[in-house]
Amino acid sequence: MRTRFTGIGTALITPFRRDGSIDEAAVRRLVRRQIDAGIHFVSPCGTTGEAPTLSDAEKVRVCRTVVEEAAGRVPVLAGAGGYNTREVIALARELAGVGVDGILSVTPYYNKPTPEGLYQHYKAIAESTALPIVLYNVPGRTGVNLDVQTVVRLASIHNIVGVKEASGNVVQMSEILAAVPAEFFLLSGDDPLAVAVMAIGGRGLISVASNAVPSEMVQAIELAEKGDFAAARRLHGWLLPLLQVNFCEANPIPVKAAMAAMGLIEEAYRLPLVPPSPAARDRIMKVLQELKLLGSAARV
Repeated sequence: MRTRFTGIGTALITPFRRDGSIDEAAVRRLVRRQIDAGIHFVSPCGTTGEAPTLSDAEKVRVCRTVVEEAAGRVPVLAGAGGYNTREVIALARELAGVGVDGILSVTPYYNKPTPEGLYQHYKAIAESTALPIVLYNVPGRTGVNLDVQTVVRLASIHNIVGVKEASGNVVQMSEILAAVPAEFFLLSGDDPLAVAVMAIGGRGLISVASNAVPSEMVQAIELAEKGDFAAARRLHGWLLPLLQVNFCEANPIPVKAAMAAMGLIEEAYRLPLVPPSPAARDRIMKVLQELKLLGSAARV
């Protein structure tokens, strides 16, 4: 049975205007589009939302806007992570105040804590809030891996309910799934691995691609949930070029370029992110053309 943060959630982009300000009207349009497409939950202010370039006040503002637009129709799993535990706790409390339904918390990065440090970090966050917390492991970006033993320890804390696993290590994910309680869920953090992860017991995906193609990604994940892996594989195979091209440069550069070409947003980033190189843009446009996704803004 699907729970609040299983199935498919979208790692929402943060749309900016050309002057660098947050485009709140676009945030609302994108949330409506996600809900209309059947997405199961939304996750603002994570990696794909360019969270490192947002002030805490902006994160709260974006999440308040998302909560207002979602209006209880889908849960909101808000990003609140970082390398300063006290600051993460303060942000999580502010986000609770605007009505988010849970916290997605990336491991501390740069300062490379030990497994014990990771455990104490998440334990402190969990003790500071009544909100459910989903761990987020993405060692390729953070430089630290949330190992199996630490995840198992954290799974015993009542409001740490799951993990978004973006290590790319399917063996590690299998070991986690074999060792945690049945109610603790594992989500894929990588679109191309989602169907495979669900085949070993994963409970869904937090997706980049669903920003652009929410209905197609919902269909693929729901097929896998039903155990129809033959149909899920076919749809996954069709989508694979898009899933791959989204990482031809640093996320969310490609998906924002694609969405701008589809007429969904202005193409605007915050430094240090910049528009895609000409070669990357050509690759992105080629995939959109091949999948007949250009001109699909009518889906809004």
